[in-house]
Amino acid sequence: MTPSKGFHGYLAVQGRGTVSLPPELRKKYRLDQAGAQVEITERADGVLELRAVLPIPATEAWFWEERWNVGEREVDEHVRKGEIKTFETVDEFVKHLTDLAEAEE
Repeated sequence: MTPSKGFHGYLAVQGRGTVSLPPELRKKYRLDQAGAQVEITERADGVLELRAVLPIPATEAWFWEERWNVGEREVDEHVRKGEIKTFETVDEFVKHLTDLAEAEE
């Protein structure tokens, strides 16, 4: 498996049409999790496309990780306490972020 080109290999098709995905791909695309499925699409040019499908889309799985949810709960608590700041423009927001970064230096 090379990072620039991705995985290339061959899958053996068993007697009942079963194929096994390589362990590194199952892990990478979270297909080792309960409920994971693989969507298959037959294209007109004869290519079979496989896509990892989880109960939540694989591209959004990060949002459900515990570390991310800890941060979400912290933000919810700040909002509940009214510890928020709003901005009228993007420029005001960017200036605020710049000021915060400079204050940390």
